[in-house]
Amino acid sequence: MTTALAPTLTLLHGATIPVLGLGTWPLRGADAAAAVRTAIEAGYRLVDTAENYRNEDGVGQGIRDSGIDRSEIFITTKFNREWHSVDGVRRAYDASLERLGVDDIDLLMVHWPNPDQGRFSDAIRGLKALLDDGSIKAIGVSNFKPAHLRQVIEETGVSPDVNQIQLSPYSTRDTSRAFDTEHGIVTESWSPIGGSGDNLRSDPLLVGIGEKYGKSATQIVLRWHVQLGLVAVPKSANPGRIAENIAVFDVELTADEMAAISALDQGEDHVADSDAFGH
Repeated sequence: MTTALAPTLTLLHGATIPVLGLGTWPLRGADAAAAVRTAIEAGYRLVDTAENYRNEDGVGQGIRDSGIDRSEIFITTKFNREWHSVDGVRRAYDASLERLGVDDIDLLMVHWPNPDQGRFSDAIRGLKALLDDGSIKAIGVSNFKPAHLRQVIEETGVSPDVNQIQLSPYSTRDTSRAFDTEHGIVTESWSPIGGSGDNLRSDPLLVGIGEKYGKSATQIVLRWHVQLGLVAVPKSANPGRIAENIAVFDVELTADEMAAISALDQGEDHVADSDAFGH
């Protein structure tokens, strides 16, 4: 028996994306393939990967191994800074297709803005060309701050469908989320349960709310993401946790509980600074 499929959100350019998917970093090879197959069997229909994860081959294998038709899976991948040009984005797209072993990609993303290089607007122009010819269904960026997005919109006239940023109850990214919402951009949370540490999983507030609903603290965190209108891509290779992570659509947190979870915010000091880091 599989878990019910996640609800979807409609993106700016018309595609629909599941609100919860599988993150795959740092899984590689057979481990990535096994996790993807397990997730799809558990009801996941969104899988997130990247050139820099070096696991697109394993992700593609997991999709094939699942036996589910490719058209039912929303595949997202991301490209590195060397491809930040109109022609470069097409080359990155073609290379990802080959590694994944698929005929198309749903959402292609600029992985980091790399403002020192100063070419992320050209990368968006390249993505728009792929969108216009039907190669992709949606345009994405990752780790873009409002200033980066403002520059993209001013220079290209294009708003991306998705901005994937590091986001959890310990770093709620209110300013970025507000900008995204204002411009019709869906915010997607990477590291949505705070990474590999157990701080969020053992947080007394989250544990207590979980006990009320018969859910784990992790499930409460993922439900918080969903109710904020975010897309979340938690990573796990553990079949039990993979199944647990998607079983969050049968509870509804109260407004007070949502506010209390958001109040756990500790700011952005521990968030990777995309003005200083990128690949």
